[in-house]
Amino acid sequence: MILTVLGAVALGLAALGVARKVYQPPSLAGRPASGSLPVSRDTALGRATLDFIEPDPGLSGVAPLLDGRAAFAARVALIRAAEQSLDIQYYIWQRDVTGLMLIAELQDAADRGVRIRLLLDDHGSPALDADLAALDAHPMIEVRLFNPFIMRRLRMASFLFDFSRLNRRMHNKSLTADGAATIVGGRNIGDIYFAFGDGTHYIDTDVFAVGQIAAEVADDFDRYWDSCSAHPAARILARPGRDSWKALGTATKAACATPHYQNYVRDLDLMSPVGAFLARAADLERSNVALVSDHPAKGLGRARRNQLLFHRLIRRIGQPLHSLDLISAYFVPGRGFSRALRTLAGRGRRVRVLTNSQQATDVLVVHSAYVRYRPRLLDAGVELFELKATRPEPTQQAERGVKRRVVVGSSRSSLHSKSLSVDGQRVFIGSFNFDHRSLDLNTEMGVLIDSPRIAAGIDRAFAVRIPETSYRPRRAHDGTLEWEDPDRPGTVLRVEPDTSWPSRAALTVLGWLPIEWLL
Repeated sequence: MILTVLGAVALGLAALGVARKVYQPPSLAGRPASGSLPVSRDTALGRATLDFIEPDPGLSGVAPLLDGRAAFAARVALIRAAEQSLDIQYYIWQRDVTGLMLIAELQDAADRGVRIRLLLDDHGSPALDADLAALDAHPMIEVRLFNPFIMRRLRMASFLFDFSRLNRRMHNKSLTADGAATIVGGRNIGDIYFAFGDGTHYIDTDVFAVGQIAAEVADDFDRYWDSCSAHPAARILARPGRDSWKALGTATKAACATPHYQNYVRDLDLMSPVGAFLARAADLERSNVALVSDHPAKGLGRARRNQLLFHRLIRRIGQPLHSLDLISAYFVPGRGFSRALRTLAGRGRRVRVLTNSQQATDVLVVHSAYVRYRPRLLDAGVELFELKATRPEPTQQAERGVKRRVVVGSSRSSLHSKSLSVDGQRVFIGSFNFDHRSLDLNTEMGVLIDSPRIAAGIDRAFAVRIPETSYRPRRAHDGTLEWEDPDRPGTVLRVEPDTSWPSRAALTVLGWLPIEWLL
């Protein structure tokens, strides 16, 4: 019996070894070379940008994109405004209505002669293989896949023999047009990120920016595009059929030809700062803005400490003197960062953190790791806010003289934003969650903005809006935890709010697993 088991184990290990040899990413030899195009007065975006930065070329113009619908509008407008190039980098691109709509915009851009480079993490778009192959076949579009799965139909099985590589993902998110204007932040591509339809909607933050920061994002895109993890899609995906381009166009038209979508896109052009910028009417804030990102070598576990976003960010912001406001959808601070937050609070700095409640999170196992750090953070004076999953009903909102109904769909929301405000002066907005996965495994990016105005907005949110929509955990007199519910003043909850005992039991069991380093 023992020999049989040992033989089976040996056979299994041998099979994994063979699979590891057979299913290797293809060679990068002969991969086409290309680079970002410089800003030019030959394009409308280039002219507007060069005019904007003329008083001080070292500054950038920025505008936060807080509303999901406005974030979608900005992407559509930026793609439509592109005349020379589009460099696009995302972790997730869903094959839903907004995802297909943006694919249709890329098709139109390519047909009018815009060069498009599309770099996607291969884990985040499993339903797009045929669509990406069709896009890649267009002479103006090149698609590359970051850390691709070689077994296309048995992706999860690939982890058995290639875990160390496939466990590292490209979490970056950017869209840059004509080297002049860019959108960077926390949103991927899909209905859930753009407040479309029913179901859960993510609360998130992006930044529309022009000037020096767009050039930095373009250079960073080149580093990822030319990295050892970025493989030409044509070497990974099946060849597209003869009518694949036409079939993709049919799919995008069908997805968008619904009354719900038509209502969603009504007045869309009025919600984007891109058109206003081209008309020289945008209210962009002039500021020092710096890109902070991981080196793409992190995608293979080869980045040095000084090439990692977190350590670069800490060096830039230094020690907070008065306050630190942190918003992170998935908050697993680890021992080191937890100790740093407790130390800051102990020295009299105000430290406030917003994350998801158990009720609102979409990744329960991450919450199970967060709760380990919650008691000591509270004891040190760190103020914790846990977002509720409910969202306000649709409202009437006026913008530039147009009154619109803001379509929000269902009443459930989940935090997906990642931002940091230091001393009411500087703000970091990007893809970086304050957890082990962002710190050690995934590649990330974001922008550090010198902006008391944007920082003041975060401070106001923590002062008013966040307490109105979040549970407040605190220590009870007996040493256990309790929660304040803003919807029920005076009521104290003694268990994780709005959860069932099976979900709390699952949370406990997940917390026993030694997997925090993966989260």
